[in-house]
Amino acid sequence: MLSVQGIDLYYGAAQALKRVSVEASIGEVTCILGRNGVGKTSLLRAVTGIQPVRNGSIAWDGQDITKLSSVERARRGIAYVPQGRDIFPLLTVKENLETGFAILPRGERKIPDEIYDLFPVLKTMLRRRGGDLSGGQQQQLAIARALIMKPKLLVLDEPTEGIQPSIIKDIGRVIDLLRGRGQMAILLVEQYFDFARDLAQRFAVMDRGEIVLAGAREDLNEGDVRRHLTV
Repeated sequence: MLSVQGIDLYYGAAQALKRVSVEASIGEVTCILGRNGVGKTSLLRAVTGIQPVRNGSIAWDGQDITKLSSVERARRGIAYVPQGRDIFPLLTVKENLETGFAILPRGERKIPDEIYDLFPVLKTMLRRRGGDLSGGQQQQLAIARALIMKPKLLVLDEPTEGIQPSIIKDIGRVIDLLRGRGQMAILLVEQYFDFARDLAQRFAVMDRGEIVLAGAREDLNEGDVRRHLTV
């Protein structure tokens, strides 16, 4: 469903991505692994339209979206949970969730009960300001906000960063549940191989802006992957 082919991305004169190709399919988690600064977030920014690419192409659902804005990509079912979560600290939990309504038809602008089934803690905190939540609760809020958009491609940038182990497990269960429904593709950036190994069906490992290893989970050598993750 998502096909990224040979993209180059620059910040000024600095090249962040070099001929990067990756795919993500409905019903699967594709994990992008790598150390800090190797281009993982830049790849997600390219996929979601936040940062334009200089060369190569990005297709979604059989359509070329390389030149589309991030808003147009969101309308086509691409939802992004950025690193650092980027929730609105002065808005309540309920108001943060409602910001996901922006791309939905007016008649569909309601928070599904399923959101509270996936993240029960949010239902008890609807009137609390986003900035008053713990890091783990903010991460759950950010994922829930993305799910409000009814995405077909969920893009997650390091959802375990700075999160306590119990909530990491909860987030892992939600990702696996969403994948198992076979209704969306999930593109996940991670540094922690153990978390990714249990969730992903396909992997791509990045180093210095390039894909250096890629394949199905059963085909990758764990030792080779870990060598690219150690500092």
